[in-house]
Amino acid sequence: MEKVIAALWAPDAEPREAFGARLLATLPDALGAAGARQVRINIRDEAVKPGEALIQSWQAPQQAAIAQFWLPSANARFRGAIDAALAAHSARFALWLVAESSIIPNTAHPVGPGQRTWGWSQASFISFRPDLARSAAIEHWHGHHTRVAIETQANFEYVQNLIVRPLTADAPAYDAFVEECFAIEALEQPEVFFDAVGNADRFQANLATMMDSCQSFIDFSRIDIIPTTQFDFAHRD
Repeated sequence: MEKVIAALWAPDAEPREAFGARLLATLPDALGAAGARQVRINIRDEAVKPGEALIQSWQAPQQAAIAQFWLPSANARFRGAIDAALAAHSARFALWLVAESSIIPNTAHPVGPGQRTWGWSQASFISFRPDLARSAAIEHWHGHHTRVAIETQANFEYVQNLIVRPLTADAPAYDAFVEECFAIEALEQPEVFFDAVGNADRFQANLATMMDSCQSFIDFSRIDIIPTTQFDFAHRD
């Protein structure tokens, strides 16, 4: 099985919230019928609007939703029904093949079939610094930054997806996709995000440690960081 990340763009005339609702209503079944398994949809809805200040943009317009799923093969020869389903649901889509590493599985806030995941999900499309060899960037990310992300944040789910290759010709040149879940209060309260409620010194230390680590391997001119609401549809498999 191979994991695929799909970025989806909304039609110009369709509000993001309406686009997300439409995806939730029909895309999981359409992807399932096309052979996808463990479907997850991340949308930008009213619940995450308070986190607009957290958005970082490279793409313009920016992607409005993300679909994650597994296929027996992501080879284009066998992916026609998947691509057709995504095309029917969006103005544009881009696909990447990824290698998933589930650093912190969500065991703290399990959800029922088709329910909204507790809190919110930070969906991060990132690119590595161009002055680093890819191997050096991955070594810092896996060998140092993973520990920093665990120790300085109050994330209850943390999944790293290293991009193996783009699957569509116009896919933006990201190097990784990262998903981290937090309590809803972390949208507007950075001390909640950085696991430092009531402790100003810990907040400053955690923030500085995180920023120092990120700057060591991420190209901040080529990233899209998006607050999203997560819906998991693995129960339909």
